[in-house]
Amino acid sequence: MSISKESELEGMKRVSKVVATTLRLMREHAKVGISTKELDNFGGEILKSHGAKSAPYETYGFPGYSCISVNEEAAHGIPSNQKILKEGDLVNIDVSAELNGFWADNGGSFVLGKDIHNHQPLVDASRDILHKAIHSIKGGVKISDIGYLIETEAKNSGFKVIKNLAGHGVGRSLHEAPEDILNYRVKTNRERFRKNTTVAVETFISTQSTVAVQLNDGWTLVGNRGGYVTQHEHTILITDDEPVILTESNRIWG
Repeated sequence: MSISKESELEGMKRVSKVVATTLRLMREHAKVGISTKELDNFGGEILKSHGAKSAPYETYGFPGYSCISVNEEAAHGIPSNQKILKEGDLVNIDVSAELNGFWADNGGSFVLGKDIHNHQPLVDASRDILHKAIHSIKGGVKISDIGYLIETEAKNSGFKVIKNLAGHGVGRSLHEAPEDILNYRVKTNRERFRKNTTVAVETFISTQSTVAVQLNDGWTLVGNRGGYVTQHEHTILITDDEPVILTESNRIWG
């Protein structure tokens, strides 16, 4: 979305704060012994209290208010009463919503309780790489250069990237141009980030896989070679200098 007036920026700030607050409170609410459905319902009530609507439900008919992926699930995990969170689980929560005609998106992976399975290095890599990528974005920067940065940083950390999941434009709908802010460089892509536009930038860092494949439930994605995937995401406003991180209050950076 291209921001051309103050009212549009205010609209993006409001919806971004709602999804960021929802994500933060869901992370804090997650605990050993609760189901992902209970956690999703908790988040859904927060969205409703702000007058916001779940973006995946509104756009795609997703069976939940948010995507909650656990352990080997890479993305788009369906909230379930049968999926009970356990100590050391690798959990990803992705919250996106619409409010008054504006849309925002954010997400984050974390280890529940004690890191008994050594997932924290993967979580840290995803979070830190997103921080570096976002702070390298300004008007005129090539989208492919950010992809190169993400993949290079992942390799330097001993990990891989998922190549068929990507960040995207966001604002007047959940997915807008640019549609593919990829986690690797496509040399033929000469598209550049544009000043005063809003985009959702996200990392998909993995231990083994490079492609996400869909399970038979029609939603859940897992890695093509197994292993684990972490994701972190912010909605930002691009400027000529440092970006404005609209979902900063989700506190995925600490």
